[in-house]
Amino acid sequence: MRFLHSLTPALALLCAGAAQAASSWGFDDASVSILRKPEAVKETLSPKGLLKTPITLGAKESIKIALTTKENGKAKRPHQAFLILRDTATGLEAPFPLNVKENGKGTVEIAQKDLPIQHSITPEHLEAYIVIGSFGSSAAIESPLFNLEIDRNPDDLRPLSYEAPLRYGKLNEQTHHYRKHDTSPNILLSLIGLGLVVATYPALLAAWGYFGANLNHAQQALSKAPVAHATFFGSIIAMEGVFVAYHIGWKLLHILPIVGVVGTVTFLSGVKALSEVQGRRLAGLRQ
Repeated sequence: MRFLHSLTPALALLCAGAAQAASSWGFDDASVSILRKPEAVKETLSPKGLLKTPITLGAKESIKIALTTKENGKAKRPHQAFLILRDTATGLEAPFPLNVKENGKGTVEIAQKDLPIQHSITPEHLEAYIVIGSFGSSAAIESPLFNLEIDRNPDDLRPLSYEAPLRYGKLNEQTHHYRKHDTSPNILLSLIGLGLVVATYPALLAAWGYFGANLNHAQQALSKAPVAHATFFGSIIAMEGVFVAYHIGWKLLHILPIVGVVGTVTFLSGVKALSEVQGRRLAGLRQ
């Protein structure tokens, strides 16, 4: 007996929780009216199933849906209530909000001119269903109401095809094919150019001998400033080597730092070497 008394409150609490969890939105007293001349046609809608016969909407006609929204069986205004028209061919949906009062009574009126162009030219019928929901624990409802067929005006000049407007968004991947980087000139042309440069060396040496290059002073110059002359001559050869490397395939940004270092060494060693040459000229040893 005591066990039954202790079990009764628990069962009551469980039943109350189940009832609270099962609460949901719904509607009642629903109807659809086809507003046409000479008189309107009214059909009753049920939340339990789809209207058996489809509704035809003419060019100058409109439909009006009226219903009462309820939460857990009590008339109440929800946060959202929409009539959705879905194109069965493309799946495109168009929402139409209901004007709902505090007592839950809501209406929406739709004319053919209010439909999007995609819906008004569709060859298939439209599915009409109601969506009701709000804040709180009550579950929303999505219930089919009826099928809607569009009867276009033969004098309607709008095209029967729809071209989607340009929208900015993600595009298909674009693959670019870049041309190959420039390579070194033909090896034959490079050898011809090298031969022309080397061919000038004998003429250069002959000119030095004719005008007086003072090659007999080489030992004296190297004994007075060996580091300066050797570094100056070596930096000139190094600079030529840098240009050859650039010609073969080095990038410009690769050789610029090296050119800066070699150029600085050439300038500093050249100042010292030329000072030694100037000293021999002032002493009358150099022409």
